[in-house]
Amino acid sequence: MAIFEEKLSHCVSWLSLQSLSPLHPQAKECNGVKVPIDTSKPNPNEVEFDNLYLDMNGIIHPCTHPEDKPAPKNEDEMMVAIFEYIDRIFNIVRPRRLLYMAIDGVAPRAKMNQQRSRRFRASKEGMEAAEEKQKIRQEILAKGGFLPPEEVKERFDSNCITPGTEFMDNLAKCLRYYIADRLNSDPGWKNLTVILSDASAPGEGEHKIMDYIRRQRAQPNHDPNTHHCLCGADADLIMLGLATHEPNFTIIREEFKPNKPKPCALCNQMGHEVKDCQGLPREKQGKHDQFADTLPVSEQEFIFIRLCVLREYLERELTMASLPFTFDFERSVDDWVFMCFFVGNDFLPHLPSLEIREGAIDRLVNIYKNVVHKTGGYLTESGFVNLQRVQMIMLAVGEVEDSIFKKRKDDDDNFKRRQKEKRKRLKRDQPSFIPGGQFSPQALGNRSSPQAICNPRQAAFEMRMHDRQNSTTSASPNTSLTPDSSPSLGGGIKRKPEDSDSEPEPEDNIRLWETGWKQRYYKNKFDVDASDEKFRRKVVQSYVEGLCWVLRYYYQGCASWNWYYPFHYAPFASDFEGIADMPSDFEKGSKPFKPLEQLMGVFPAASGNFLPPTWRKLMTDPESSIIDFYPEDFAIDLNGKKYAWQGVALLPFVDERRLRAALEEVYPDLTPEETRRNSLGGDVLFVGKHHPLCDFIVEQYKTKNTEAVDIPPELCHGIQGKLTLNDNAVLPDQVVQSPVPMLRDLTQNSAVSISFKDPQFAEDFVFKATVLPGAKKPAPVLKPGDWEKTNNDGRPWRPQLGFNRDRKPVHLDQSAFRTLGHTMPRDRGMPGMYPNPVPLGAYGSPYARPLMGSQQQIPKLLSNLRPQESWRGPTPLFQQTPQRTAGAAPLLAWNRVMQSPNQFQPAQYQGMGPMGYPQRPEDRMDRGRQAYGPGRPYPLPHPAGRYSWN
Repeated sequence: MAIFEEKLSHCVSWLSLQSLSPLHPQAKECNGVKVPIDTSKPNPNEVEFDNLYLDMNGIIHPCTHPEDKPAPKNEDEMMVAIFEYIDRIFNIVRPRRLLYMAIDGVAPRAKMNQQRSRRFRASKEGMEAAEEKQKIRQEILAKGGFLPPEEVKERFDSNCITPGTEFMDNLAKCLRYYIADRLNSDPGWKNLTVILSDASAPGEGEHKIMDYIRRQRAQPNHDPNTHHCLCGADADLIMLGLATHEPNFTIIREEFKPNKPKPCALCNQMGHEVKDCQGLPREKQGKHDQFADTLPVSEQEFIFIRLCVLREYLERELTMASLPFTFDFERSVDDWVFMCFFVGNDFLPHLPSLEIREGAIDRLVNIYKNVVHKTGGYLTESGFVNLQRVQMIMLAVGEVEDSIFKKRKDDDDNFKRRQKEKRKRLKRDQPSFIPGGQFSPQALGNRSSPQAICNPRQAAFEMRMHDRQNSTTSASPNTSLTPDSSPSLGGGIKRKPEDSDSEPEPEDNIRLWETGWKQRYYKNKFDVDASDEKFRRKVVQSYVEGLCWVLRYYYQGCASWNWYYPFHYAPFASDFEGIADMPSDFEKGSKPFKPLEQLMGVFPAASGNFLPPTWRKLMTDPESSIIDFYPEDFAIDLNGKKYAWQGVALLPFVDERRLRAALEEVYPDLTPEETRRNSLGGDVLFVGKHHPLCDFIVEQYKTKNTEAVDIPPELCHGIQGKLTLNDNAVLPDQVVQSPVPMLRDLTQNSAVSISFKDPQFAEDFVFKATVLPGAKKPAPVLKPGDWEKTNNDGRPWRPQLGFNRDRKPVHLDQSAFRTLGHTMPRDRGMPGMYPNPVPLGAYGSPYARPLMGSQQQIPKLLSNLRPQESWRGPTPLFQQTPQRTAGAAPLLAWNRVMQSPNQFQPAQYQGMGPMGYPQRPEDRMDRGRQAYGPGRPYPLPHPAGRYSWN
């Protein structure tokens, strides 16, 4: 079986927002006004999606603290960035039935352990990075280096992206505003049903999405050929998508680009990290230094992962002949998903002998195919595990554990030897002198035009002096240089540790490749003797419970909100003896934590400013009964790894009973607002005035019906569930206030919202993990040559563009790129990179029409923006530009152009806020948002506010 990652790459359809314009037409901009894309037109990817699901935490994090561009200055800009990100995904996918936004709510106890580890480590690493940065700054300044002055600005604590904080509460308000605005203005949202599951609804975002899909699949009106598209970056989304057994399931995610250039945190220059900063003066950017403050940013690119293609590979690999029972591909997929849990997941540590980078999945599949003939059936069924059969698989893995550990050691030694030889070779072959500054070598295409040489005599003098020093040093290897660069005969230069050919390795006390590894492992990791059979069985039983819990979580929903794995390390596969008789049932009727209770369980004391004052005191007061839950420092066990981020954070587990007992004393101190944020909520459904369900919902509000009513499936694309009136509903003809000061209120609202609840089933109901009757299998995508590693005639494999493999890509030759290099301005993208223009007539899109310089072309472009018979709506309010005059009805930007094209002047518009969004003309004042940088028109936070100053 080929490596899983290699197979997965074949399932990826690449989608670029900038360089592949036919797959995603870019919004045009006319005199500073953005002309929105008409998403009601056919999808340019030649596929139509029914449902789009957004795992919102994968959107919130890159928008609030991006790694490849300047961070937003305040909370308002973060919200606008999230709006733009959702718009970008929507323009690509263009769902026709449902948009489901799911934000992580309170997680099960099993997940909270990982959340606790992440947040404690993030806090510790942030403090260590700040101390190291300050230390290096002082060293550079002491040597006479040049560094820009430190900016005193508020540090955004990403730990606030947790249910129960003010930030998440404000995000929910902003998303409700955004949905209402889009339903009022965007024709692509005309018949769309939108469901928002914010942080008050318990459950992880991706699992709330899967629970919705499971419950809708169990309804008689569900369309078995629904085409799902899920947006998220987590790897487990692939397993969750396979677990649905839906034939049409696609995942869209950001393309991962390793080693993205980042500016140094000290000097803000590119090309080096903080530890390598020398404090050199900044080079001039551009002829007049006009690009000094611009970072090389490019539009984020996305990829499609088509699970139907992955299913084709799995069907080829998992099909087995001569089985003593009937082969069922769907059951074998469930077994494959289950076996992937052994190499690690969010709830259990991976087994010591199974590392995914060592091909553990391939090894498990080979063992599975050899042993399944003896098991008498499959390992799982609809999320329930047959432990007797799993025991046979695990003991087969245990038989080869010793050889796995020895091979791992041999491979590691060989890798170190090759790296040592590589370092020696690079050190031997590197040139003795490389000019710097204006004479330094430049990568091809890195500069748009040659720069004039400045002061060449001084540069030549410095190069000669440097060469003289090198020659003197090489001629006298036993001499050293004094601070004034003169040679000293006091002895040779002591070789620094970082110049050594060998790198320091963490001490490994386990030595799994030597005899006695099991005894050493249990003694070091658990502080017990390996001969303690009772303790080893307890560890194995907890791990077996975890395997059953995780599979149930993936296929049936959360089996228990209270269960968790109570150890930091996993047992060995050879210890899985006698597991067939172990119980795998979980307590029924368990309830999730409340949001503020979860914050107390996962936050370090450094993030206590997000909690009420008396709750925060429990984290820092030495007399607190739970002070041991919040250590200021903790050990990180590398556990055979090289880097700290790969290690295990040895944090104490939170005792739920002790935590609740301590919180009982401070619960009365909560304010009404904090009490509201500490309550659990539910989902909210939104529709526009043209949706068939709109009148039905409006009638419920008119009659003030307090009873839950069923959704008529014929009015909502077959969606079923219960509707109840919402206290904070969006209602037609009522103003929707903007929670973001830079955006206007919705004064002409026609959207409506109502509380939504998924169809309910009995507690012992089992959702069948099978393909639904009537589902049509997608047409095969793979060809016979795709099964061979050496396909594509020996050329490197290239991903397919879009969903049509017969698409003929449009490309430019070298002369066209040279022409672009001379004509395109440098600030259009990253140096050496240019956005590709849209081919003429691509997909018959009006956006492919080249826009000429005359103003007469603008009305022609805008007149083709909507088909004559399509629904028209006003411009989204955060794309409208305010007028100087007040009181008169606003005239839409493009209608103004169509009525008087010769009067379209930039001077008519003013008050543009950050990121190109217009500010509210009547009040650009604060509405409770807090500033992140100096000079913002927002008040500074209260000392006990949500963020801390560094």
